[in-house]
Amino acid sequence: MLTAGDAAPDFILPGTDGEVVREYMLAEHTRDGPVVLAFYLFDFHPNCTDELCGIQNLGWFEVREDVTVLGISRDSAFSHRAFAREYDIPFPLLTDSDGAVSERYGVRLDELAGHRDVSNRAVFVIDGDTSVRYAWAADDPSTQPDWDAVRAALDEL
Repeated sequence: MLTAGDAAPDFILPGTDGEVVREYMLAEHTRDGPVVLAFYLFDFHPNCTDELCGIQNLGWFEVREDVTVLGISRDSAFSHRAFAREYDIPFPLLTDSDGAVSERYGVRLDELAGHRDVSNRAVFVIDGDTSVRYAWAADDPSTQPDWDAVRAALDEL
């Protein structure tokens, strides 16, 4: 898994903001400020719903307009669109359909509950120079990230 100080691999992935399906590139967002990458298991999974809804409840969007959050899982952009609409997720959800981005970040699981090649629950804070400033991955898929630690990493930028 990538750790603080590593260069964050750039990527282009399809995704949706809940409306339009389009491509997203990490580098286009780091130019505007820090990026929080939130890898998660599945759309509509209870723990993932808690995680992604929890991000919106943190209030980062009102306090730090320069922070971009991107959710990433193996689910399709069409599943993401339904998930984003159902739970009013205010940030893009991206599709790592072949698991290549999860692999490059070191968070691809070979198997989880009978599902092959799943993105583990993980959070990375990426700065404007595309350096990893914070990295966390779950040992247990039901574990939630320490959002205070994520916030502290953002506050240092």
